[in-house]
Amino acid sequence: MMKRFITLSLILLAVSAAVFAQTTAPVKGSMSPAETARIVKAFTTNEGAFREALTLYAFNRSATINTIGLGGNITGTYRRDSYMTFTQAGERFEKIVFFPMPSTEPGLVTAEDLEDMGGVNPFALEPSAVDKYNFSFIGNEKIDGLNLYVFEVTPKVIPDPKKSKLRLFTGRVWVDQDDLLIVKSKGKGVPETKVNKFPIFETWRENVDGKYWFPSYSASDDELVFDNGAVLKLKIRIKFTNYRVGRSEVRILDDDPTPTPTVSPTPIKP
Repeated sequence: MMKRFITLSLILLAVSAAVFAQTTAPVKGSMSPAETARIVKAFTTNEGAFREALTLYAFNRSATINTIGLGGNITGTYRRDSYMTFTQAGERFEKIVFFPMPSTEPGLVTAEDLEDMGGVNPFALEPSAVDKYNFSFIGNEKIDGLNLYVFEVTPKVIPDPKKSKLRLFTGRVWVDQDDLLIVKSKGKGVPETKVNKFPIFETWRENVDGKYWFPSYSASDDELVFDNGAVLKLKIRIKFTNYRVGRSEVRILDDDPTPTPTVSPTPIKP
């Protein structure tokens, strides 16, 4: 299916976060509604196939969240390293392997943040929720030798956090023009509330086993501005590594409960 193997993981390790974050603006273009619908249907269908394939794999995820103070100094660190996999039904299993006591303020990392780190941040679109989005063609961009379509993705309706735990993606996806597969995304999870805001993540995927584009690296350098004017500056780095066929290990995760986080899941109140 793939004509080339782009070693994005090696690139990500070789460049600094600052250089990594720099991207060129897409070249604006036009696309007929019929062609837009055709391409959107193709890459969202492929996304469903990719997520189904992911249920055959296990992988490691290492997440580090730093709060940044004056002068760029790190004022707190939240670290969570996990072994992860999915069931055939798409349910996510996580076994925490390293979780030192956070030095961030209690309540910084919420239940929604933890959900987003395994959901909309690395994967953007949940295949079962594709009908809840509007897609707009932005233009074309060439990255790392790949010719890409760029689409704006917005929820048709923002979920009411008082009535639903549904998390949706808002942002952009980059789609390979030849294979119609998502290779990059940039956006954040919604809904937000007055006291619970979410950073924008940029996520790159890498080709695994010559077939699939799986998340490789997510990064965020963002300032969250709350309704009362308070500002929280964050630096977040998440690495996804060691993809291997591992469905047989799901039973181990199911029998071994995940440790309870030492951080309160309630939203931070700035």
